[in-house]
Amino acid sequence: MRWILAIALLATMGGPVLAEGNRIDILRPDAPELAAPGQYQIGVRTIEVVNKSQPDVLTGGDAIYDRPLTLEIWYPADLKDAAPGGDYVDVQMANSDQKITLHGQAVRDAEPLTTEGPYPLVILSHGYPGNRFLIAHFGENLASKGYVVASIDHFESTYENKLGFASTLANRSPDQFFVLDSVATLSAAPDGFLSGLVDADNSAIIGYSMGGYGAVISAGAGLADAAAASGMAPPEALAGLMAGTEAFTGTRDPRLKAVVAVAPWGGHFGLWDDTGLAGIAMPLMMMGGTLDEVSDYENGIRRIYEGATDADRYLLTFQGAGHNAAAPMPPPNEAVAGGAGSPFEHYADFVWANARMNNVAQHFVTAFLGLYLKGDTAMEPYLALDSADWRETAGDRVWSGFGERTTRGLVFEHAKP
Repeated sequence: MRWILAIALLATMGGPVLAEGNRIDILRPDAPELAAPGQYQIGVRTIEVVNKSQPDVLTGGDAIYDRPLTLEIWYPADLKDAAPGGDYVDVQMANSDQKITLHGQAVRDAEPLTTEGPYPLVILSHGYPGNRFLIAHFGENLASKGYVVASIDHFESTYENKLGFASTLANRSPDQFFVLDSVATLSAAPDGFLSGLVDADNSAIIGYSMGGYGAVISAGAGLADAAAASGMAPPEALAGLMAGTEAFTGTRDPRLKAVVAVAPWGGHFGLWDDTGLAGIAMPLMMMGGTLDEVSDYENGIRRIYEGATDADRYLLTFQGAGHNAAAPMPPPNEAVAGGAGSPFEHYADFVWANARMNNVAQHFVTAFLGLYLKGDTAMEPYLALDSADWRETAGDRVWSGFGERTTRGLVFEHAKP
């Protein structure tokens, strides 16, 4: 499969083409070892869940509403005689009214592979705005390795439904926990395609940008007083997320075992103080670019990494990359025009190729979740790497799973509690 995908990639490089075929399953020839797809064929289904009677942050007062969330769920599948591969149709493209089609390895509505489950749960949480396909490469890749992956369309925070920012601030972490609970409930039901398929007691969150903000909170970092005083959301809307409160402590879920936060937003605005960040006690992997113009690498991303002093934590840095490091899928074919606010720049980095960053991220996430969700000690060497000061040029290093000269521009750090 790796050979086939590599050839498919090369076939798109015959001319001056900026996009990569609208594929979310690209495996470059220089991809690190663990980026390769796993042993399982994969299926995908779309479901709707509703979090009833939630505070309506944008209306204010005592207003409540039912909060709908669309989920894309990838899972190990029994394809029988069917060929792998399929399309994701009518996907909204960023900064555009255009609907596009994406391509991958998953087969729509395929039968789940129940003989080897249950499988750990991974929740994907997009940025503001975004949708459940923005970081879908993680969905297919991890499902092929024996995970059930649920990617969220966060209501009031998608390309089609981008409303007030206060809703995103208040709802990101609660959405993530509600999805964990919803998928666990569906797995515990006697019927339905998720019945018996999910090991929700071993769950993780991968969040990008505002999804990363939510993931940091979900990991245990309650907000500081500065968040309530920021004016970005009514203080009462954030009351359940404040560090040290019973409301925040009571929402923690022991089923969540690890978190990956890619370019998490908010640290540079002081939304967490030292006390809040010290509340993270679970394994934490962070990723970011040194020139992140949205989340601020040194004062935001790195501040969170250094402040999570009670966590076994990792930081993967892409030198010279901006806010779109690691997580977003490659720009679609239809996003051919550049410039500020264009669809292309919503997905692309100015220097790094998305598929290259996706493969590096897939490699490290595979090792991280394999160790901390599945207890696979064979993943340890892939995380036990030589570090360097982040300000130094990252030259050639010998890293487990990486080919010659493919560690350039990368820095990987690990700190224990």
